[in-house]
Amino acid sequence: MSNKIKTYFNWSTGKDSALALYYLLKNTDYSVEELITTVNSHYNRVSMHGLRNELLLKQTQALNIPASLIELPEMPSMEVYEQKMQETVSRLKSDGFTHSAFGDIYLEDLRLYRENKLKEQGFSAVFPIWKKDTKHLINKFLELGFKTIVVCANSKYFNEDFVGTVIDENFIANLPEGVDPCGENGEFHTFCFDGPIFSNPITFSIGEKVYREYNTPKTTDSDSVCKSTDEKYGVWYCDLIPD
Repeated sequence: MSNKIKTYFNWSTGKDSALALYYLLKNTDYSVEELITTVNSHYNRVSMHGLRNELLLKQTQALNIPASLIELPEMPSMEVYEQKMQETVSRLKSDGFTHSAFGDIYLEDLRLYRENKLKEQGFSAVFPIWKKDTKHLINKFLELGFKTIVVCANSKYFNEDFVGTVIDENFIANLPEGVDPCGENGEFHTFCFDGPIFSNPITFSIGEKVYREYNTPKTTDSDSVCKSTDEKYGVWYCDLIPD
């Protein structure tokens, strides 16, 4: 009988998730038995990242870990988001899960929010790359053989040429001043398409690049739902098309 801790992983499809999952899979205390991803049911894309669900499916199949989607409406309220999460966590609890893992690095408010919500249902939170130096993390990510591409970026720092770029050493060396090497403050998000945790690379082609504007978040409560102000901020997206 295994004494490993039955854990589900909150999978975002990006580099931080991939590296955190890599370390968790190497930790013999944990057994990662499900991946959970929030998606926008209106666009059939991963929340925040804008990635097509088809590529998410190919990615999780290459990870060989069962995966589930939390489908959210186009503009979910905090109440809707929390209800959906509660339903999912209740189902996982009934299946014997006790821990929930994340790829967060140093957003204290977000970690506290996650821990408090999970505690209400008797879960513990795990953060495999918490407080690690982000320059070290991105270099380690590349050293291990992971590959990732920028799928969206804040227009405050980047133009449309930036999205669709595969991260390498040159990318890291030329980031604008004040931008975190892992984009931990929301400067950019990525899609991880190859690396040691995948059974095969996920192939795709570069599609259309689109600019969208949103209300500026006032406080971030989750990866998918924010309280917002009347100020606007812009995001460049790069559509990736499954082969």
